Amino acid sequence: MMDEQVFKRVADEALEEVRRALLEASEEHDFEIDYNAGNLSLEFEEPPARFVISPNTPVRQIWVSALSKSFKLEWSEGQRTFVWPETGETLKALIARAAGQQLGVSITV
Repeated sequence: MMDEQVFKRVADEALEEVRRALLEASEEHDFEIDYNAGNLSLEFEEPPARFVISPNTPVRQIWVSALSKSFKLEWSEGQRTFVWPETGETLKALIARAAGQQLGVSITV
């Protein structure tokens, strides 16, 4: 298991990468992004919803609350990113799919 400092660094980098990609997508699609205290949230007006992406340091995972579900992503050393073990989706792919489902459109992040 990676140590706490390494986890915090890779989690911060992953959330920053997703935030930058979402900023571009938010110019084309109707949602707001807030990055505060290490947590990233997306606010949708139509239909109303809130997604939260946050690191969980004790278990070394990134947790995503979206689409009335909790996704727990783990670090993949081979892919050098966080992935959802259930499907193998990367953090960016999962967020793109969930945001697209919420808005009823295809989103690239």
